[in-house]
Amino acid sequence: MGKKEARSNKWTFIAYEESAPKNLKLALEALKVPFALSPLHDKDVNMETGEFKKPHWHGVLYFDSLKSYSQVSELVSEKLNAPSHVEVVMSSKGLYDYFIHAENPEKTLYSKDDIQSGCGFDLDKFLSEQDDSQLWNEAIDVVEQNNFTEFEELVTYARKNKSLLLKLIVNKTYFFAKLLDSRRYKQDEMTRKCQVRKKDDDDV
Repeated sequence: MGKKEARSNKWTFIAYEESAPKNLKLALEALKVPFALSPLHDKDVNMETGEFKKPHWHGVLYFDSLKSYSQVSELVSEKLNAPSHVEVVMSSKGLYDYFIHAENPEKTLYSKDDIQSGCGFDLDKFLSEQDDSQLWNEAIDVVEQNNFTEFEELVTYARKNKSLLLKLIVNKTYFFAKLLDSRRYKQDEMTRKCQVRKKDDDDV
């Protein structure tokens, strides 16, 4: 089966700043298809010439049914004034890395905070799935740095400060409950030992 016969519900495309609609996100929202859009890649360098590439975005469309190459190609070229070449998304992790150059130290690293989305695309879930290890470390750091021992304390902090952290806590309640139980037990044990030591000193 040739490339143009490929069918998928996840397609990626590229749009150049010089030719894309002035408000690309608004144009994407008009398609009524869940989407994510990379930060503007305005610092990419052509390795062969050493010159900056044209500023551009990488985008992905998540359709609710399978679409052919030609269907998606026509859509992005007509509605977004983007190049007609589109590609099937083979890996969400690979797409995330491509969006910000997360795994390519030779290229400019872009901020994940500049990734945009719309039409129901769950960006928080997407980011948490890609950056899982960092989020876990951050969550444990929050517990230790704030000396939390109660689950409610951690949930309250996450609600006020970080929605991604709150989702992780909700999805991994058992782990965090056990972590906090362990910390509370350790603190109680230290307090008990201090009290025993003080009592022994008083008896001397």
